Amino acid sequence: MALWRLYYHIVWATKKREPLITNDIEEKFYGYLIGKADYLGCIIHAIGGIEDHIHLVVSIPPTLSIAEFVKTLKGSSAYHYNHSLGNVKQQFA
Repeated sequence: MALWRLYYHIVWATKKREPLITNDIEEKFYGYLIGKADYLGCIIHAIGGIEDHIHLVVSIPPTLSIAEFVKTLKGSSAYHYNHSLGNVKQQFA
């Protein structure tokens, strides 16, 4: 069994820094991110942010590239937000 533990601090912002992550969806949205990371075999140690950006402290296994993790998490969370949580007028891009 291989042992690994690398910590990455990942930050991404909404397009044009629009305040899309409101208090009423924040908990559900962060829960989705944690669940998706768990599905990918990653460990989110901390998650937070404000209306226009997100911070993650995450451990990513060596079998998954950082770029692939970020691409998958951003893409699937944007889709989830736009189809389940978000405002029809303002969507993640």
